Amino acid sequence: MDRQAGSEYVTVETGAGTLRGRSAGDGGVFLGVPYAAPPVGPLRWRPPQAAPTWLGVRDALAFGPDFPQAANPRFRAPRQDEDCLYLNIWTPALGEDAQLPVLVWLHGGGFTGGSGSDLRSDGARLAAEGAVVVTLNYRSGLFGFLAHPALSAESQHGVSGNYGLLDQLAALAWIRTHIESFGGDRARITVFGVSAGSASISLLLASPLARSSFDRAILHSPGAARPLASLADAQQAGRKLGDDLAALRSLSASEVLARTSLLSPAVRGLTTPRVLRPIRDGWLLPEDERPAFQTGRMHRMPIIVGSNSDEGTTLTKSWPVDTLAAYQQQVDTNFGAAAAEAAALYPAHGDAEARAAVAAMFADTQFNYGTRLIAQCMARQEPRTWKYLFARRRPHQADGPHHGEEVAHAFGTLDRVAPGEQADFDARDEALSQVMRKAWVAFAANGDPNTAGVPPWDRYRIADDNHLVFGDAVTPGAAWRKPQLDFLERFYSR
Repeated sequence: MDRQAGSEYVTVETGAGTLRGRSAGDGGVFLGVPYAAPPVGPLRWRPPQAAPTWLGVRDALAFGPDFPQAANPRFRAPRQDEDCLYLNIWTPALGEDAQLPVLVWLHGGGFTGGSGSDLRSDGARLAAEGAVVVTLNYRSGLFGFLAHPALSAESQHGVSGNYGLLDQLAALAWIRTHIESFGGDRARITVFGVSAGSASISLLLASPLARSSFDRAILHSPGAARPLASLADAQQAGRKLGDDLAALRSLSASEVLARTSLLSPAVRGLTTPRVLRPIRDGWLLPEDERPAFQTGRMHRMPIIVGSNSDEGTTLTKSWPVDTLAAYQQQVDTNFGAAAAEAAALYPAHGDAEARAAVAAMFADTQFNYGTRLIAQCMARQEPRTWKYLFARRRPHQADGPHHGEEVAHAFGTLDRVAPGEQADFDARDEALSQVMRKAWVAFAANGDPNTAGVPPWDRYRIADDNHLVFGDAVTPGAAWRKPQLDFLERFYSR
């Protein structure tokens, strides 16, 4: 490590080469660090290859490109490009002697979008609590999750798809190898994420290939425990793009992106597999998460897992479900013989109640059920399991907190809003953010979120389904949506 007095830059020696980042107190910020070879040309739709090395000093002063996707004003990457496998590091102290816990963030985005440059996941304030914070990009959409018979034929494992999960494992391996150069403790790596990022963590907990990739996990609203598409079904869907692999690899990135809708329906099934996301390929993911978790075939480690009290409203706002008939179709399609029981638990007695009922079904099937299942199954193996419910509604909102709205609190980025977004957080939000940051860093450091400044947080008890509620105040809670989640357990057990 080299820091010249008064300089805004600092350099760090890594096994890959020397990086120049921006100085920040006793630490620094390093952006756009490559953790794998660019997945372009013949490497499109292949597992990530070894990270590049370099001679001389490489600038790490700007975010790397995002993978091609719909534009998002919250993202700070300079452009979009398939050459997207980069990570970003915020550290409050440099040098191998610092030995700080490491928090590695996996972004959300429904496995079709997202970025490590998101304003909400800027790592500066979380790092200031005493941790090295890393964010990263991984391939998603057709770039990260296309399965196809021709791709499986060229794989030594006979599989395709799941490239985005393999990217995450490559990034975690890079971090394990090099993070001591940035003040991190390679033996205390906590992976945390939201939505698709949290779903990825859930899947990695059940993947034999992910053993020893990380030491602790914090799962924000994991999209977990629903049936996974099989490799055969995903390959068949992938053929919609064509059968000539050379022609597919010759397409421009924009031409690939334009074909997303062929595999990604506007209205997703609530209880059925999706093909444009991680799939059960028989290698990286030998089985669905639910049976793996329930039989104890998951990597044992301390975890925190939670969800938000209104996960469904914003994510179903574009769905055509404003009539009782549309609601009933959702119930019948997703629950079949159990439709009557589902309708009783998610009632709608007229058109005016249809949308809210569908949103509640979405929240429970996509997020709340998986959250509770992960807590229950890990707690059977690892007593250091904690559960939360984020319930702090933004002052201007009539509903919420919506999916992902806790991210700014966890990172301390309440003032980081994109053009057109409303920044209306108040002192209660600032206080809640401070509690969450302290808890997350304490957990990364010690495997326990309890620390000074955090209200007592009991370990998870299966019988009580106890959790800590992050709301207007931080209070204990229990049995969140028990009747509905018990129904879903019975439904998936049939």
